[in-house]
Amino acid sequence: MWITSSLTNSLTPTAVALGNFDGIHQGHRQVILPVLNGDGHDRSTVVSFSPHPREFFSGQPRALLTPQSEKAHQLQMMGVEQLVLLPFNRELAALDPQQFVEEVLVRHLRAKQVSIGQDFRFGCKRSGTATDLHNIAEACGIGVTIVPLFTFKGKRISTSAIREALDQGDLTMANRMLGRSYSLVGEVVEGQQLGRTIGFPTANLQVPPEKFLPRQGVYGVRVFGEALNSDQPVLGVMNIGNRPTVNGTQQTIEVHLLDWMGDLYGQTLTVELEQFIRPEQKFASLDELKAQIKADCETARAMLVPVS
Repeated sequence: MWITSSLTNSLTPTAVALGNFDGIHQGHRQVILPVLNGDGHDRSTVVSFSPHPREFFSGQPRALLTPQSEKAHQLQMMGVEQLVLLPFNRELAALDPQQFVEEVLVRHLRAKQVSIGQDFRFGCKRSGTATDLHNIAEACGIGVTIVPLFTFKGKRISTSAIREALDQGDLTMANRMLGRSYSLVGEVVEGQQLGRTIGFPTANLQVPPEKFLPRQGVYGVRVFGEALNSDQPVLGVMNIGNRPTVNGTQQTIEVHLLDWMGDLYGQTLTVELEQFIRPEQKFASLDELKAQIKADCETARAMLVPVS
């Protein structure tokens, strides 16, 4: 997949799915699918924005469900040929809807087809609606697909709804809205090795600083990585938190692998979150902590039915 942040370097002509697409959830996929079903002459292209417009306007870093590398991976798995990450700056934010279509979609991307969600807003001060884009683009000879909103259990599928579910540890809701398990991807780095001293060695995962982290606590997880030398995921227990039992102050992500031993330092792991087991707790002693971790492992085994 070709990735560029420059419109002049984009591959054209294009069929464009337009949006922020943080999370690449079920609703996003429905917006992207129409551009994958073209006649083969137009490059299937996702146009997104970097930084996220909310981050640009607020001036505050925004945690993302899918940082750039994860977003690119998910799109490539879908069969998207090109990802254009438009630098969101004052110049882009100042374009009115007509200018945006003419400058970005017509002049640079030579778009033949555009797909957007029903709630899509664009142009200066978000003044343009999906209907506005439809009317302006069609006048320029561009076909437009407006995809209706999707719901799960009566709730609109959105990045905000998924973030809320993850904040609550509701992985059933989050994963169903995503259409896959929420995952953390990162490098294993050296930690304090406390787990090893109590019989539960852990891999300390360093994820991108902009990655959105779910509720602190203990999770049943499935772990993937070349270093595991396994065709199947390795089951595990993950803790996200500050380790209050040992007076920890820094938030860490620690993964204990069930039925696997080995050195993982420097290796990249993908950890898929399947079940929230319990909130983080402070125990009176290391023996109490050890007993609880053992119970957590048994709970995780019961929760995580092996993938066939």
